[in-house]
This record gives sequence, C-alpha cells and structure tokens, in this order.
Amino acid sequence: MAMAVALVLIVAASLLFHFVSPWWATPLASNWRQMDDTLTITLVVTGIFFVTINLFIVYTLLRFRHREGRRAAYQPDNKKLEHWLIIATSVAIMGLLAPGLFVYAAYVTVPANALDVEVVGQQWQWRFRYPGAGGKLGRSSVDLISAANPFGLDPADPAGQDNVLINNNELHLQINQPVRMLLRAQDVLHDFYVPPFRARMNMVPGMVTSFWFTPNKLGRYEVLCAQLCGVGHSGMRGYVVVEDAASFQKWLKAQPTFAQTMAPPTPVAANPAALGGAATAIAGDALVAQGKALAEAKACVACHTVDGSPRVGPTWKGLFGKTETMENGSTALVDEAYLKNFIRNPQALVVKGFAPMMPKIEMSDAELEALVAYIKSYGVKSKGAPAASQQAQQSTPSR
Repeated sequence: MAMAVALVLIVAASLLFHFVSPWWATPLASNWRQMDDTLTITLVVTGIFFVTINLFIVYTLLRFRHREGRRAAYQPDNKKLEHWLIIATSVAIMGLLAPGLFVYAAYVTVPANALDVEVVGQQWQWRFRYPGAGGKLGRSSVDLISAANPFGLDPADPAGQDNVLINNNELHLQINQPVRMLLRAQDVLHDFYVPPFRARMNMVPGMVTSFWFTPNKLGRYEVLCAQLCGVGHSGMRGYVVVEDAASFQKWLKAQPTFAQTMAPPTPVAANPAALGGAATAIAGDALVAQGKALAEAKACVACHTVDGSPRVGPTWKGLFGKTETMENGSTALVDEAYLKNFIRNPQALVVKGFAPMMPKIEMSDAELEALVAYIKSYGVKSKGAPAASQQAQQSTPSR
C-alpha cells in the first residue's frame, strides 16, 4: 500500500511541477515554431506513458496484492496483451519520430535568399565573418591562421578581400532576413546556441557545419556555447543584435574588411611623447581602451576580473607590481616583461593556486602592448578605473 501511495504522489507532483514550474523556454524569436511544437509533442507522448505506466503499477499493486488463501495464477504469455502493447508502442514511437523528420527536412533546406555568416569558435571567444559586396565568403585554411589573420583567410583569393570581419563577440543580423550560419572551430568542440532562436549546431574542428534560421523579433540576445569546451566554457558568451535593415547596413559598412585589416598601418607623423604630457595621456587612454576591447574580444574576461573577485585565473586588480608565487616555489615580479612572456607562453609558469588551463592566444605585438597597458591600469597604484595618467606613473613596478 505504501508503494502505491508513493507512486500516486510522484505522478501528481510531476504533473504539478510541469504546469507551475517557473522554468519555461525563452520566448521564441525566430521562424522555428516547429521546434517548440516538436518538444510539446514529445512531452505529451512521454507524459502519457509516464502517467499510464505508473498508474498501471498502482492498479496491479492494489488489485493483486497478497491476500491469505489466494495464489497467483501463472500465465507465461498473453497474445492479446502483446498485440495491443506492440500497436500502442509503435504509434507512440511514430508520434515521436515523424514530426522530427519533417522538422529536420526543413532544417537542412536553406532558403535561396539566405545570408551566409561564418562563426569561428575558439577557447573562449567568438568571431564572425560576412560576405562583402561580391556576396561570397573567401577561402580559408587553418594553415593561414596567425595573429594578423585570425580567420585564416587566403590573401590570394579575390573573393575574400571584401569579406567583413568581426573580431569580437557581437553579431548583428537583419530582421526577417534568413541566415545560414557556417560554423568552424579552431581548437575543440563548441556549439553556437542562441536559446530564443532554438536552432543550434555543434562546431567540429576540421570541418564546416551549418544551420539556418530567420530572426523575426528585434532585440539583443545572448549567445552561449552549448558544448563543454573547457574550464572557461561558462564565460564563452556573446550577443546577437537583431535590427532593422537600415541600422544593419549602417553597422555593417562601419566594420573592417579583410583587405583593410591586412593593410600596413599608417605611419605616425610625430611621436606623441614629443607633443607634451596631454598628447601622451590621450595616447595612453586610447591604448588602454584598445586593451579593454581586446580583453573582451579574446575572452580574457571569461577567466580574469578587474574587481578583485576570484575566477579561474588571477584577478587583474592589483596584479601589476605584485610578486607572484609559482607552483614550483619560485617567485616573479609582475612587470611588463612578465605579462608579455606569460601571455605569449602561458604554460611555461603556473601561478600557485591556479590550474594551467590558459590557452595560447595568437596576438600581434601591438595587441600585446594594448592588453598589457590595460592590465597595468588596474595595478596596485590605480586600484580603480583605468586612467592613462596612473598608467604613466606605473612605468616603474611597485609592490
């Protein structure tokens, strides 16, 4: 009797939890209503079986419970019961599988007017690439990936020269424009997932996977990596901004093309330091701002904070000028040389109390200077928001 009562309570609690639970799917923001409908069908079919099977067990526990003077009749098979079970199970399985087959057929049938957008995943950051005026994405190869060419585009391919490169975690899309996402991973398995869009796909190193959707609601949506990709997995986030056509085109035209990123830098007409303290401060502020953008674009913020709170990597607040103790017992002063060497080769030394999990991130010398300037701005003397004047005062490491 106790078992029967427990099963009834489990069924009732499960149904109650389903209907009053605060955890529901995020509001739909794409064309994939079929995804939600398929999930509903799955819940209904499995829910019916869950309730039916458990209540049938309750019935058998009560109907055939032990009574004095009664013996169970041995019946090795029941053809009628077996036939009904086979029919019911077959219908239920078809109800589960058939809708999914129709949805998958639509999932792999990309509209002819879909815009191709490439997504590149790397621990723990996102990058994006759009076709230019030519409407084609240029060739890419892992052999061509470098600090100056993180997408690995082929400079000899004319189709890639006007490709628009987004070297940060924010993707813009035009509302009601079908989009085919072409996915590449540079290191391990990733998964590009925006919950309100429902559609998603694994990203596998060495191959290009894809899916498509049509964003149909204006807004800003968070991007998640839905495949456990390392200790910084939870910090591998980004944003998709869905906007009207005019805003999207204005944003797209403001982004750099591959040809522009590969062009040699414009020579500086004069040394900012020779123009006085004000010019030096302005240049320092710009360098710190560039470093902050790099820290976000290259996902440094997934492991490091600037407010002193712990994460999987040391906080940058008060780091510059500090003496760090390594796992091997040695110590090192955190100065510019230390920071540059550590970023270039993060596995050479392991800070005590932290796991050796920082990936090696390709970075140009100019980017490295900017990132170090940003870290220095949160050194022991500043202990606050970045300021170029404070940075200038920290040219000599302090403890």
